[in-house]
Amino acid sequence: MTQQSNKLALYLLMFNMFITMGGIGIIVPVMPAYLQLFGVGGQVLGFLIAGFALAQFLLSPIAGDLSDRHGRKMFIIAGLIVYGCAQILFGLATEVWVLFLSRFLSGAGAAFIMPPIMAFVADITTHEERGKGMGMIGAAMSLGFMIGPGIGGFLSNVNLTFPFFLAGVVAFIAATLSALYLPNIKNSQAVLAPRENLSKQLVKSVKTSYFVFLIVVFTFSFGISNFQATLTLYLDNKFGYTPGEIAIILTVGGFAGVVLQMYVVNKLFKRFGEVKVILVNLLLAAVTMLLFIYISGFFIILVVATLFSIATTFIRPAVNTLISKLAGNEQGFAAGMNNAYMSLGNMFGPALAGVLFDWNRNSPYILGAVVLIGCFMLAYMWTAKKAPHLLKASTD
Repeated sequence: MTQQSNKLALYLLMFNMFITMGGIGIIVPVMPAYLQLFGVGGQVLGFLIAGFALAQFLLSPIAGDLSDRHGRKMFIIAGLIVYGCAQILFGLATEVWVLFLSRFLSGAGAAFIMPPIMAFVADITTHEERGKGMGMIGAAMSLGFMIGPGIGGFLSNVNLTFPFFLAGVVAFIAATLSALYLPNIKNSQAVLAPRENLSKQLVKSVKTSYFVFLIVVFTFSFGISNFQATLTLYLDNKFGYTPGEIAIILTVGGFAGVVLQMYVVNKLFKRFGEVKVILVNLLLAAVTMLLFIYISGFFIILVVATLFSIATTFIRPAVNTLISKLAGNEQGFAAGMNNAYMSLGNMFGPALAGVLFDWNRNSPYILGAVVLIGCFMLAYMWTAKKAPHLLKASTD
């Protein structure tokens, strides 16, 4: 592929990731009112979130493995189509069980979009450019999830189901554009061992050189989702903030993260290396999460929330880049396991956070900070023992 075609492919991959995360975010402000139509509330919402993450956990390793064998393009297109159908089905639902089926299918579609996209980025970037490519994909993810809720809230003025239908149609448009313009790359050097089930793939992941960073993905996702799942409730319960004020807090942090991912993150990787970026920002995320218990005042909360968002913004592409660099010719498998461990964290984090919040509103943040500090210690000790060169210089 030429450099120009690589750029076109990267922009298409960014668009697809933006659509996927935007589709997740677009339904967030609509869900409470929409679920009231079915006579259900927060408990069902929690299980719907878990159902999405469960599908990703079960299917991401399969999607990564298949994309190594047969190419990335067809699975990205299939994932977008399934994702689009699931969004429309959610808007057409008349029974609660259909909602659960729809969210599981949405997670399945996302599972066949995200790992092949991350593996595709590894295919079309050099070792030195990997961090920039992953940073751009991460920026597309953050941007989609950041502006999705705002779009969903605006579109809900038409009616409650309109955001779901629009998300489905846009996913179909993305699938069409991918079919027309996305090249099909097969990794001819991939080691095509006999296909294994999920449990065997998880066992296999333990033996990889990047397993400790998969643990970082899990604990990081657990800690962050623990925080995000209760933030709205916390700000409303403790300070009485309006939805508009909460939206400002979320949007400013998200926007700062997107800008830094686009223009700063790759420079940090080149200057300090991915491991140092991960370690510093794990500590920053833990400290800012703990600060939420003690601070007050809208401006102070806005600043701390923005610092937390920036820290998480840097960790995700750093981990993705490092795993990709260590994965060699098994990019699809590595991306699939990356998404699977992330999904595990996204399943258990919100579920536990909700239980803890009902017990004590400060407890999710204490637990999240402890988990992130533990993650820092694990990553530091493993790197110092197994790969000390990663702490001394960049990974270029």
